[in-house]
Amino acid sequence: MSQYALRIPDSLFKSAKGCAESDHVSMNQFFVTAIAEKVSALTTEQYFKDRGAFSPDRDTYLKMLANAPDVAPLQGDELK
Repeated sequence: MSQYALRIPDSLFKSAKGCAESDHVSMNQFFVTAIAEKVSALTTEQYFKDRGAFSPDRDTYLKMLANAPDVAPLQGDELK
């Protein structure tokens, strides 16, 4: 496991400490979770950008959608 010293503005530290206390977790766990959430968000964003590069243009997509069978959704997939 790696260690990294952070310099955090006092106001941000105070807010983070309050959040950690509200969640009943240590400051370390709060920071690790916050970093994991940010990394996950950025990774997900990149994933969709990469996938989007392989997607068809709008006209091709609409033609494909028009060819999709017109069937009822599976149970549990209905719009509510």
